[in-house]
Amino acid sequence: MNVIINKSKEHLGEISARDGAEQIIKAIEEKGHANIIVATGSSQFLTLKHLGSLENIPWPQVTIFHLDEYIGINDNHSASFRNYIHERLLNKIDPKVTFIDIRGENPDSQMECKRLNSMMNSIQIDVAFIGIGENGHIAFNDPPADFQTTDPYIVVSLDEACRNQQVDEGWFDSLQDVPETAISMSICQIMKSKVIICSVPDSRKALVVKHAVEGKVTNSCPASILQNHDSCILYLDPDSASLLHRT
Repeated sequence: MNVIINKSKEHLGEISARDGAEQIIKAIEEKGHANIIVATGSSQFLTLKHLGSLENIPWPQVTIFHLDEYIGINDNHSASFRNYIHERLLNKIDPKVTFIDIRGENPDSQMECKRLNSMMNSIQIDVAFIGIGENGHIAFNDPPADFQTTDPYIVVSLDEACRNQQVDEGWFDSLQDVPETAISMSICQIMKSKVIICSVPDSRKALVVKHAVEGKVTNSCPASILQNHDSCILYLDPDSASLLHRT
């Protein structure tokens, strides 16, 4: 894991988007196409803002894979991650981009995983844009996360800390409104990505960043597994990096 501490939250978004775009373009130059993962949540606002504003990415040669989605809500719901991706990225770039979404409203979530897995099993992800949750999760793999399953997409239960974060960030009015389950890309699948661009701003993430970077690799802090990825870059701002010894 390579840690980059940026001078500000805005700068973090700009640099992470620029570096990710370089990797997308590199993949297209090498094989004519790029497969990427896009995360959601407030930590990704600025990264996606800058990524969507870059004019040098040939988006028709890119396929975007959805990272996670709540079970039981459709894409018109204000908290839907599909809605988020459309509003914050897809609506701002070439409409020819291919987006493979997770259909959380499918009443058979296992069948939905099977549909997604049939596509993902033959895919190499070139660039994964992800974040880290306040409880240390990556995607919706809450602690204690499953480090073993090799299925690309799995059904997961959301812990209370994760669900409270969704309320605190304003996506839901109350804890009772937050779904208790989701479809998430698995840890193993995320770790198969050639390059991981992990953007984590804000002081509320400082403690989990410390555990993820300086603690042992453990499924009680799922993000700590990123230490084992050869091409993971963690982008921090001064607030999220404030508890690291290196600062």
